[in-house]
Formats: sequence, structure tokens, C-alpha cells
Amino acid sequence: MKKIAVMGIAFASVFALAACGNSTKSGAATSYSYVYQTDPNTLDYTNSNRASTSNIIANLVDGLLENDKYGNLVPSLAEDWTVSKDGLTYTYKLRKDAKWYTSDGEEYAGVTAKDFVTGLKHAADSKSDALPIVQDSIKGLDAYVKGENKDFSTVGVKAVDDYTVQYTLNQPESFWNSKTTMGILFPINEEFLASAGKDFGAVKPSGILYNGAYLLKSFTSKSSIEYKKNDNYWDKENVKITDIKLTYYDGSDQESLVRNFSDGTYSQARLFPTSSSYASVKKQYKDNIVYSPQDATTFFYAFNYNRKAYNFTAKTTDAQKNSATAAMLNKDFRQAINFAFNRKAYGAQQNGEDGATKILRNSLVPPTFVQIGEKSFGSVVEGDLASYGDEWKDVKLDDAQDGLYNADKAKAEFAKAKETLQAQGVEFPIHLDLPVNQTNNLLVQQANSFKQSVEETLGKENVVIDVQQMSEENRNNVTYFAETAAQKDYDINLAGWGPDYQDPATYLNIFDPEKGDMLENIGLEPGQNADITEKLGLNEFKKLNEAADAEKQDAASRYTKYAAAQAWLTDSSVVIPVMSNGGNPTISKTTPFTKAYSLVGIKGDTFVFKYMELQNDIVTAKDYEAAEKKWSKEKEKSNAEAQKDLTKHTK
Repeated sequence: MKKIAVMGIAFASVFALAACGNSTKSGAATSYSYVYQTDPNTLDYTNSNRASTSNIIANLVDGLLENDKYGNLVPSLAEDWTVSKDGLTYTYKLRKDAKWYTSDGEEYAGVTAKDFVTGLKHAADSKSDALPIVQDSIKGLDAYVKGENKDFSTVGVKAVDDYTVQYTLNQPESFWNSKTTMGILFPINEEFLASAGKDFGAVKPSGILYNGAYLLKSFTSKSSIEYKKNDNYWDKENVKITDIKLTYYDGSDQESLVRNFSDGTYSQARLFPTSSSYASVKKQYKDNIVYSPQDATTFFYAFNYNRKAYNFTAKTTDAQKNSATAAMLNKDFRQAINFAFNRKAYGAQQNGEDGATKILRNSLVPPTFVQIGEKSFGSVVEGDLASYGDEWKDVKLDDAQDGLYNADKAKAEFAKAKETLQAQGVEFPIHLDLPVNQTNNLLVQQANSFKQSVEETLGKENVVIDVQQMSEENRNNVTYFAETAAQKDYDINLAGWGPDYQDPATYLNIFDPEKGDMLENIGLEPGQNADITEKLGLNEFKKLNEAADAEKQDAASRYTKYAAAQAWLTDSSVVIPVMSNGGNPTISKTTPFTKAYSLVGIKGDTFVFKYMELQNDIVTAKDYEAAEKKWSKEKEKSNAEAQKDLTKHTK
């Protein structure tokens, strides 16, 4: 979101419902309870760009701006802001009532402009995962990170006075303010950072200081996360929920979610239409089941083009290893997998037949993420894609439908791939290792669905998907928490990405061969592996992105060029889009459309509880539909007004 997405997708997505709503019943509870699925490995919010960290930090620490319930950027630690007429200098006036607190709620210090300088310097010195978000944006930061200039005072962030912080950019960015809702631009108290040393960001209440809506009350690995309201918070009137408890869930007992909701323990529950008890659940809650909206996070299958580790594999010979690598580097082979994958069957494992398509996504950039004139981004991509070959002329990239599954196309592309690969001495069948958490029944079912459709379409004599079931710890270590390409122990893996800011670049730049955030997930290191980069055509992809990025003023032209880059990525099938967060059947006592909303940054995340309200009665499908219509109408008006107000900030 905005980050490398966590794999507990089935349960994180439930919170999408909570991103909506309108009124709280009198006397409603103020304590919220539900589940989480992945332990954070750090609370160092300027250094990590993982959802497992930001899902927590967004409740504990504020940045300059935040999102309201319509997705508008509104003041947070910054009371006001201005931008120079050339679009290069952003100046923020800080509120004077924001304070740092310890986990015990004791005041530590006031929040000052210097804290923002300290935060960015710490991120740069730590080689933060999130640096690509701002490294090329802020003047002098790239040179400092590369060691070409060791004087951080030359970087374009400065404390003008105690309550004025200023950023100088290399070029105008109309979406710059949305970046201020990312952890890398959050403040850090210099004194606390120095005293904590390497323990800053340790996963415990005392690991950080707090200036946000909540304090971390406790954290127990694979057990629970608890928050309590920060009673001294500058905006405490907008914190409606006082206590929050998230209980660790490994996915093994799907019925436990609705069971705990029914007995009053949980505030909401994700439902599983394929579970044995769903018939009775549907009978009981038929008028209360709603499907949460799809959000901007995209999950995709990523091939490992340079696999080094084979601790979890079905391969028994070097020939099998080399054959798998050669196959994955062949575009026709990748396209064959893309077309052979029955996404509707995959979605049915999660949502049943009725909701099978509601989670599906067919491109890395969501098709409606931005508009190009009167056209959606996705429709422009479709036009560009058709020029790559006849196999793409009837493809639709709209969400919530399977626009890519086609057995005939899959077989045709595979035939071309096999002819080429056999001439190279490749051994068939191609074996592809797919890791999955063995305790999460849903993820195992989905992995097996992928296996079944690919093998059924292409033939087991040609391709075998070897589902590697392992412990959650082992799977995270070889996928999500693996920090180098060499540690990624798989041939193909389900990964996810959510946008950092409101521009297609936030998705497409993650595979930039020089600095992409997600390169390690496809087996590459930034600036290395030139031979593989060339074989994949990523240099061509980079040129398309650079051409788009060069358009600084004309948004329509910029987005059109990014659409061309997305079309290239789709045709190359370097990664295979699968689904989004959201789109899941849920029942809830969270009042629809009360909490902050945003497709980008971390302050609108589904795990953020500021503004959220609870109600006594379960949300009905009828009430939810009415609330959604009302919210959508209000959102359109509010967004338009906010857009007009932007001119007031130009000085």
C-alpha cells in the first residue's frame, strides 16, 4: 500500500470495509478487536517500506499531512503549506501543540522541524528500503546516498526555524504532497535516536517515540498487537476507538473469524464461501454480507530469473535448474503461463463462485488509477497492447474479470517457446517451485489452483508447478523478508505492491533495472545482472518509463507514456498480475465510510484506526450500499473543491 504488500491478503483486505461508513449508534463500543497475519521485523518507519511495519506505524506516528475520509490531503503535523510558483520548493508550517511521547504516555519533547531533517538523514544513512520514493525527488539526496557528497546540509531539506520545514525538489512533482504520507518522510527525534542507537525501531513499545493517535501497548510475536489511545494526542477528538487488539492468525482455522465475531469477540470478520460452514453462515448473516471494494494494491506472480538458493525445491538435477531458468527467460514461455492461468478458478478458492471475479486484477497499474482525458488508464493500455500482436487484440484489462485466461493462446505461445527451448537443449517438463505457507489453507488452495490450471492447459509433460509447503517462518525468510536476490528461494512466488503516490510511476518504477524496489523479487540486484536485464528487455522498459517521467507539466501526456510502459510490461509477462486487496465478503460493526481513505501513502491504509467508528448493530448490505452511494457523491464534490483550493497554496 505504497509498499511491499504483506502476504496475509485475505485478512488485511477485510479492513477495506472499514474504510467506508457514516454514523455511530449511541453507546457503541470503543474497543476494536480483530486479527493480523504477519509480524513486523522492525518499527523503524523511515527505513522499512513493508506493509507489516507501516500498518502499525500509521497509527503511532504522524507526518506532515494525512488523508480525510474522501481521500483529500489535509493538515496533520503541518498546519499549512505553500509551494513556489516553479513547483520546486515546498514549505510547511508545523503546529506547536504536537509532542513526542514515550510508550508510557510521558511527554518527551515537542515535534520540531529539525525532526524531519533527522528522519530523512537517518533514512539515507540506513539505506532505507523506501529511498526510491524520494531519492531522485529531493535536491542533493541522490548524491548524498551514493557517497558523492557527504555533507547532508546540502540536501534539499532544512529546518527554516523550529516550526518551519522546507523541501527543495529537483523537478516539479504534482504528487509530492502525497509522498509526505509515507514513513520515509516522517520525523524522528534526534536525541532519542542517538540514545537508542541500533535499537531504534526495535519491535517493542519502547523502540520508538510516539506523536500519533495511538501508543503501542504491547506486542507479542505470533500472538497479539495492542494499541491504546494517546490521550495527549493533538487531535484526540478524532480518535473514536480507545483500545485495539489484533490477534495473530495463521489461516488454519477459517471458521474462527466468524465464530469470534458471532460471540462478540471480533469487530468484523472475513467470510470464506468455500468453507464447510458457509451455508449456515450465509443463512444467519445473509442481509449483512457485503463485498469490500478493491483497493490499489496489486498482487502478482513473480518469476525468479537468477535463482541461487535451492533449499526448498523438487528439482533433483542441475539440468532441471538450468532448464527452468532458460524457460523463464523466454517471453513466449512467460506468456504461455500468463494465458494458461485461470484466475476465476483461483478467485473462487477465496470468494466462492459468486464472488470469484471480484478480486481479480489484470495489470500491475490498476486500470482506473488515473484518468487520461475521458479515458481510463487501462483503456489506453489496451490500445497500445493490441499493437504487440494478435494475441492481445481482444484482451480487456478491467478489474473484477478474467481478461487473460485463454487456453488456445496459452498452447500457441507454449508451442513457440518449446521449439526455441528444445533447440537450446532444455529438458522438459519445466519444474517451477512455488512456496506457500502450509498453515494457511486458503493460500495453499490458491497455489494448487494455479498449479491445476497451468498444468491442465499446458500439460504435465511440459510444465509442473511444484507447490512447496513450508512453515510461515521459512516462507517469509525466503520471500517477504529475504533482503537480497540470492536469498529468494523459489522459481515463482506471489508478491504484492501498493502505490506510494498518485502517479503510475509508483508501480512501474519498481522494476527499473537500476533502482527498482521489487527487483530482488525477480532475482535481480539494482544495477547488476546486465545480461539478464538485456534478455528480459528491461532496458527498453526503462526507456519508456524515463520518457514518461520527462513529462513534468502535461499530466495527460505523462500518463499516456506510462500507459505505453504498462503495455510493454503486460506483453513481456515479466510478472503475472493476479488480484487486488479487497473484493471479499465481510460482516462488520465498523461504521461504513468513517475512517480515512486513500489509494496511496499509509494514512489511508485499511489498518489505520483514526476516525474509525463502531456501531452496535451489524452493518446491513442495504445500509452499506446506501452509505457507499452517499460517500461516492460527497467524495466527488469534496475532491473537486480540494483541487480548486490547491491554487491558494502557490506563493
